[in-house]
Amino acid sequence: MPTPRVLSTQVADATIDLLRDEHGPLMFHQSGGCCDGSSPMCFTKGEFRVGANDVWLGQIHSCDFFMTASQFQYWKHTQLTVDVVKGRGASFSLEIPLGVRFLIRSRLFTEAEEQDMAPVLDGEEYPKN
Repeated sequence: MPTPRVLSTQVADATIDLLRDEHGPLMFHQSGGCCDGSSPMCFTKGEFRVGANDVWLGQIHSCDFFMTASQFQYWKHTQLTVDVVKGRGASFSLEIPLGVRFLIRSRLFTEAEEQDMAPVLDGEEYPKN
């Protein structure tokens, strides 16, 4: 099994479950822009339009996770873990009304993990299931 590029904590999964119950299928995008753009943002699936300037890193808790290609260049050597903390972000992400926000924790891949990485697809090529 390839090394996943993105994971989620149990707390993040529980939050995703709450949001999915209310909003239906979800997706994540991390832009790396100003303000909260460097935080992963949760949207109803299809609400955020992805394209060739985005990369698909995989799924967390059955949700597609995308990042802008330029931001991915900074993060490509790290495994990202989506977590949740109390507090309000300043974004349009769906979890904000719950009084929590998603954030990224990261660690560098080991050399062994880098030899067997999960594929990255541009936003127009990702598996749209």
